[in-house]
Amino acid sequence: MNHTNHNSNLISKKKIAGSYLLAILSFVILVIIDQLSKYYITTTMKLHDSIPVIKDVFEIHYIHNPGAAWGILENQYLLLGIFAIIACIFGAILYAKCLHANTLKALRICIVLILSGAIGNFIDRMRFQYVIDFIYFKLIDFPVFNIADCYVTIGFFVTTFLILFVYKDEQLEVLSFKKKS
Repeated sequence: MNHTNHNSNLISKKKIAGSYLLAILSFVILVIIDQLSKYYITTTMKLHDSIPVIKDVFEIHYIHNPGAAWGILENQYLLLGIFAIIACIFGAILYAKCLHANTLKALRICIVLILSGAIGNFIDRMRFQYVIDFIYFKLIDFPVFNIADCYVTIGFFVTTFLILFVYKDEQLEVLSFKKKS
């Protein structure tokens, strides 16, 4: 290997390491924000209390959710924990594939959001056997949710948009688990 290739390879490795570090730092900050918001709610409100933010539209409403979205799989915290771990492993692999191919930056951001949300709620399920929810849109009677749910929802919808309308099939090939010939 000549000197130019060695320097280029070293720069590439540093760039990848920096990207991983940024992703990990972002992930940790997002999880901390989620956990601090839940801590604040549990230490300043009583269970089932509500604080109107916009009368009859939006309120802070503290509840415990023993299930997943909309209460499905209620009291199945171990199963939900296993799903979260599998999703995180899968997400981390997809993130690494995108990063090493030096592509799909927006998708990598979405993956960090989704993983942060999954871990934020996983922490609650493992600590309490329920998730702390507190964001409630009363006007449409939407199920009560939390910051981690926002991360997952935003990450999922942006990912779906990117896959359907932005990325070309050739760009998404980097995500394939097929062996290269």
